[in-house]
Amino acid sequence: MTEEQNKDIDMEQENVETEETEETKETADTETEEHVEETSESEGAEASEESSEDGEEKKGFFKKKEKKSKQDEKIEELTDRVKRQMAEFDNFRKRTEKEKTQMFEVGAKSVIEKILPVVDNFERGLAAVPEEQKEDAFVQGMEKIYKQLMTELESLEVKPIEAVGTEFDPEFHNAVMQVENEELESGMVAQELQKGYMYRDTVVRHSMVAVVQ
Repeated sequence: MTEEQNKDIDMEQENVETEETEETKETADTETEEHVEETSESEGAEASEESSEDGEEKKGFFKKKEKKSKQDEKIEELTDRVKRQMAEFDNFRKRTEKEKTQMFEVGAKSVIEKILPVVDNFERGLAAVPEEQKEDAFVQGMEKIYKQLMTELESLEVKPIEAVGTEFDPEFHNAVMQVENEELESGMVAQELQKGYMYRDTVVRHSMVAVVQ
């Protein structure tokens, strides 16, 4: 072979190698692009799945929050109902206690009214005893019974109303007559005809009195 032929052969070989190198590069580039695309698609799918999961988690959170809010409203409603029922029961208890107290007061007043005539008779009987018989055992016994009765009435907060020497008060006194009295001013009680009594702060019986005109 001549030198020119050898040169031609070498050039052809170089061209072939160059073409093979270019084909290899193109193949590598194609594979790289495909790999990038696959990676992008994979990442996109994963991002989509993550986004979907986040959305479901948010929905679940809001549902729980909404459910909890309804539970709180129900609890508040039941709590308010219990408080109102407790207040109504407390009012009922107070009203019942007041009614019981009033009923007791009425009952006690009724019993006292029935006892007072007995007290009047004791006082009339003892006032009618002659002076010389006041030391008799029977009279002394009656006086002791009278004092015991008055002590018991006093322990029940029953007390006589002051009358003689006080100014006439229609809330406590019942004037049945007018009299002349130089020692007392007009409108003053000069005489007590029947003793009046009070039970605590309530008048059981008004005093029957004579008032100075």
